[in-house]
Amino acid sequence: MAAQIMEREHIQADLSPRKPRILLAASGSVASIKFGNLCHCFAEWAEVKAVATKASLHFIDRATLPKDIPLYTDDDEWSSWNKIGDNVLHIELRRWADIMVIAPLSANTLGKIAGGLCDNLLTCIVRAWDYNKPIFIAPAMNTFMWTNPFTERHLMVIDELGISLIPPVSKRLACGDYGNGAMAEPSLIYSTVRLFFESQYHAGGSNN
Repeated sequence: MAAQIMEREHIQADLSPRKPRILLAASGSVASIKFGNLCHCFAEWAEVKAVATKASLHFIDRATLPKDIPLYTDDDEWSSWNKIGDNVLHIELRRWADIMVIAPLSANTLGKIAGGLCDNLLTCIVRAWDYNKPIFIAPAMNTFMWTNPFTERHLMVIDELGISLIPPVSKRLACGDYGNGAMAEPSLIYSTVRLFFESQYHAGGSNN
């Protein structure tokens, strides 16, 4: 009898859905000061890992990040690799994640992704991404950078990849200008991603 109960509990554990795995990434925008807030928004709902470019670290206060969320940087990319057969970090993170969220996405990193460049940990993950899994981007840049013709071209390219845009908003920017280009609030980014995930799950998807 005890064995049957244990077996039933084991089966129920296997069938219970795990938390979604969210890979959060920050690139070099002043909006990276909100990255800790973004991580906290996702932390209770999902398993979270974080990636930061070298430029974004100028704005990120590591003390604001949840203590149980690992933060990976370019320095980590090959630090644990010694020989063929060892894990490659950008591949392992791509395999682990159900969804990637790049917030903020700078004009520079947008251009790199649209051009297929992969010169840091973040862009290597995107270049190696399985596009059967979603990526969300939340751009943050000066208004004139946002309205620059290159930005429109780059957004068209990544739209063809199936990357989802969480548009910037109009407000007083860090540079003092007023206009469109500010990153959407972390709470909106979180609710957008969670709504998407749960709608996909209830439509018949699974995160087991």
